[in-house]
Amino acid sequence: NHFHWHLTEDQGWRVEIEKYPKLTTIGSTRKDTKINHNTGEFEETGKMYGPFFYTKNEIRDVVAYAQKRYIEIIPEIDLPGHMLAAIASYPELGCTGGPYEIAVKRGVYDDVLCIGKEQTFNFVKDVLSEIIELFPYEYVHIGGDECPKVRWKACSHCQQKAKELNLNADKYHSVEDQLQSYFISRIEKFLNSKGKQIIGWDEIL
Repeated sequence: NHFHWHLTEDQGWRVEIEKYPKLTTIGSTRKDTKINHNTGEFEETGKMYGPFFYTKNEIRDVVAYAQKRYIEIIPEIDLPGHMLAAIASYPELGCTGGPYEIAVKRGVYDDVLCIGKEQTFNFVKDVLSEIIELFPYEYVHIGGDECPKVRWKACSHCQQKAKELNLNADKYHSVEDQLQSYFISRIEKFLNSKGKQIIGWDEIL
């Protein structure tokens, strides 16, 4: 009995993080929402949608409710793609510096976390540290799927990091693919140090 709870996306950040309040003051609101993802129609053009997010106390209530029913909750913080809500809140976490806008449609977006900046890792560790305090279980889902590499290819920070790590393309993987593996491995080691195991989508392999 497991409940996989996807708490972040390009279209909104849905969990309170005390160290980064803009994630919910900015990241949990978007300027519009579609009536149906298969149409081009919006509910009301120009009307702000949100803020919608779970407070820490609300999450604790859900965890307690689930525990009584022998259900473990696996939180997902999707990294390093699907992060538009986060980088719209903190533009310095992206490769270009913005401006960024929270997505109003489904899809995969080019703007993702910048792997070449150490502050990105500090941000992720801070967020995950608050997340694991809320979920007393073994697993944390870190996503890892659908992460375009176009920004990393043009980013001086990311390319410098690749040089520092001596990353080279091979027959199967680009330099940017290997940058993502480096990112995932660092986050895995951090979570392991906290007694947690990672789950991710197949792209992390």
